[in-house]
Order: sequence, then C-alpha cells, then structure tokens
Amino acid sequence: MIVHESGEWGASAERVLRARYAGRLPASLDKLAGPRAGVVELPGHVAWSGLRTFDLERPRLRMSLYRTVLAEGLHEDLLRFLDRDLLIEQWPVLRTLVSRHIRVVWEDAFPELATVARPAAA
Repeated sequence: MIVHESGEWGASAERVLRARYAGRLPASLDKLAGPRAGVVELPGHVAWSGLRTFDLERPRLRMSLYRTVLAEGLHEDLLRFLDRDLLIEQWPVLRTLVSRHIRVVWEDAFPELATVARPAAA
C-alpha cells in the first residue's frame, strides 16, 4: 500500500470504510432483534475464519459474536444476530474491541451508544 505525502490515500480509504459500515446500519437500534440467550451459529460469510458457534451465556463468546457481526456482517446479519439491549450493555467494552471506523459510524448514528461509553460524572 502506498500512502502519498498529501495523505490522500488515507483520507480516501477512511471514507470508503466508513461508508461501508454506515451502509449496513439499521434504521434504529430497535431494529436489532437478535437472540438474547442460547447458542448462535454464524453463517460462513460473517464468520469466515475461526469460531462460528457462540454461546450467549458466556460473556467472552457473546462479546466475540458481537465484534464479528459488527465487523463482517451485512445489514440483515446485524438485524438477525444483534440485540439492542445486549449491544448497549456491552458497548463500553465492545467499542474498544472494534475498529475506529466501526466505533465512529455506530456512535455517530446512535448517540445513545456514545452516551453509555462515557463514564458518569462524579
């Protein structure tokens, strides 16, 4: 990859990545109606490498599922596999595990995520 001194490649790549993630977003977090319990098996186009089955009762596996779906899932996958309340509950930690592009796109689209990510004032 060649990055020009002007930074044009970096800015262009960033726009492309943000547009890619923004184009997958649900209309609202209320559209996220995925499971809250049980075992979830992701399709190959989402979990194309490594673990594909996740037990939602196990916090690390649940976090891994959400991270994978946010990064690799299509619009329909977000709706199918993510749950609004679980996403909000996990967001303060999850936001540190996803790329900056994903974090910015989701927090810009859904200010309630940015709000839960900030520690409460003392």
